[in-house]
Formats: sequence, structure tokens, C-alpha cells
Amino acid sequence: MIENISLKILKIKGETMAVMTAPENTPVWVDTVRCKACDICVDACPAGVLSMQAEPTSTLGAMISVIAPDSCIGCNECELSCPDFAIYVADKKEFKFSKLTGDAKERQEAIANNGFRLPTDYKGAN
Repeated sequence: MIENISLKILKIKGETMAVMTAPENTPVWVDTVRCKACDICVDACPAGVLSMQAEPTSTLGAMISVIAPDSCIGCNECELSCPDFAIYVADKKEFKFSKLTGDAKERQEAIANNGFRLPTDYKGAN
């Protein structure tokens, strides 16, 4: 479920459409209702922003988590790779994204080498 999301209803050429409004000050967010926890987006993220977390209620026993939102570079790779359209990245006009750093690359490598989960002993792990 997405928290702090609002929908605007627009009428364009006689058609009614709902447009999602991003949560304030959030670079990337996940609709966990749509997400099937396939971890494709975690693999696609070059900055180590995403990680799988244990979630007993999920079909696969895990769910995506945004673990380092301040490191998001706004590349949209996660959003574009999601087969379920369950992950969203803020518009570059509305959010100032980070630059890709060495720390972010190291975190992504650690996540990829640990089954797409941030190692519990990783420096700076929650």
C-alpha cells in the first residue's frame, strides 16, 4: 500500500483520468499491493536505494523497501524495469536527486551479492 499518495481527477478531451501525486519530499516509492517482490527493481538500481526485506505476509516472504532514499539519482531504472508498475520515481522537475557516489555503488554491490538484501552487518545498515 502506498501511504501519503493523493489522486487528482482530470478531465481531458471528455475522458476522466486519475493522476497520482507523489508523496512530498520522496524520490522513490512502492505500491506494495501491486508489487510481487520479484527483486528486478533492486537489481536495476545503481545506487543501492532499494533492498528486499523479510515480509511474512508476502507470497515470496519478502517485500521491497526503500532503504536509502537520499541516495536516489532519479535514473528511473527501477520504475522502467518493474513488470508490475509498482514502483514510482519522482519527476526531476519536482525533486532534487543525488549524484551517484562511491558509497552508493558499494551499497548496491553489497545488496546484489547478498541475494538483493542489505547485509545486516553492512556499515550504515538500519
